[in-house]
Formats: sequence, C-alpha cells, structure tokens
Amino acid sequence: MTARLEVWAPDGLPEIAPGDDLVDLLSALLADDPPVDGDVLVLTSKVVSKAEGRVVSADDREQAITDETVRVVATREHSTGVTRIVENRLGLVMAAAGVDASNTPEGTVLLLPVDPDASARRIRAGLSARFGVTIGLVITDTAGRPWRQGVTDIAIGAAGLVVLDDLRGQADTFGRPLIMTQAAVADEVASAGELVKGKAEGRPLAVVRGLGDLVTPDDGPGARALVRLGDEDMFAQGSAEAYAQGWKDALTED
Repeated sequence: MTARLEVWAPDGLPEIAPGDDLVDLLSALLADDPPVDGDVLVLTSKVVSKAEGRVVSADDREQAITDETVRVVATREHSTGVTRIVENRLGLVMAAAGVDASNTPEGTVLLLPVDPDASARRIRAGLSARFGVTIGLVITDTAGRPWRQGVTDIAIGAAGLVVLDDLRGQADTFGRPLIMTQAAVADEVASAGELVKGKAEGRPLAVVRGLGDLVTPDDGPGARALVRLGDEDMFAQGSAEAYAQGWKDALTED
C-alpha cells in the first residue's frame, strides 16, 4: 500500500430530486477529472436518499424516528428536547435513527437508503462501466461516538472495498504478532472524505486516491460487515438504562 493519500471533492453537483440518475449526474461531475483504477468514491447518503425518494412528509420528526427504530438504546432529556439513541432498521446504532431534517423542504424529513450496500453496488457498477475502471464506492452518514465529543462520518454502504482489514496474525514493527487488530477501512475512508466534503459546502462526493491495494474487483461484503450487534455488542444499553435494568433484575431475583 502506498504511504501517500490524495483526497478531493469536486464542485458542481446539482440539487438531487427523487428519480434522478446518480450515475449520470456523478459521471458529469467527474468528467473533467475522471477516476482511475483503484480510486474510492465517497458519497454522502443524503444524495442517495433523495434520488431514491426517501424524502417523506413528517411534521412530527419524533414519529418518523419511532417508525425507523427497532430498539431504543438510550434516551436523554435536555434543554432543547429529547435525544434518542436507537438501533434502526439497518442495524446501525445512532441518534434519531438516522432521520435527518436538514437540507430538506419544510415539513419533510430524510430517511436513510433502504439498502445502502445495494445502492453502493449499483452506483459503483454504473460508474465503473462508464469510465472503464475498477473503483470502490462508500456511502456515508454522520454519527456520534459514545466516549468522544463531536461527530464523524461512517460507512453505511460500500462496494468494491475491503471494509475491514484483518491484520491479526501479522507482525508489528518489533516482530510481535498482532492479536486483535482489525482496521475499519471503510469508516476511515468515510472520515477522510468528509474532511474535504464538509457539512454545508454542497460537495457530497469525494475522491480518495492511494488505496488501490484495498479496492477489489468484486463488490465484497459491504458496510454491513462492520455492524456489531447481538452477542458481539458489549454496550447494548446506555449507562442509565443498564443501571436501571440492574436494579430491576436485583429486585426480581429469588
């Protein structure tokens, strides 16, 4: 793998409407500086959701969040309302189930794509054929971290990329074997793309060059492989919820 990485975000993608062909629009955007073999395209989920008609009427955003929720992890009241951390239909644990009321017309909210991995595969196939190259494609959304301030972009859909690079069994620089290390490549690429896309600059696509060794000819397992749920989830509840459940369990013991 090269030790040099280039990341940039082209300007000029128009506002996306339901039914728009993203392959056509992205091809036009990239025409002056086309992708080459081994590039990874990083695409904000908002434009995918808009093209797929995931803009829905919802005067009550809280109801939309409820509709997209399969499990409540934590609920916190604060001065401006209530924040719910939930597992959504994609298995992602995030605030508000990924329901977004920004950059959409008044009285509407934006839901995440129904199947972001399938969307990534479709867009990747179209762009690969259009430009005659082998590329990776990552669809991103913004998420917070339980033990860190601020938000970062993560991969919610991916195709043509090693999303999880398993380094276990390899040796470190001192010759000691790596026991636990699995690099979340797709999430790292998502965050790198966000550094140039920005949150409000109107640049939903980034190009990452220099990761050709991690781009694959096949679609791969997708970003779903990064989701840790069930027995693998060591923090299935928020701290207050876990504490309350502990008291409940203690009171019901024989």
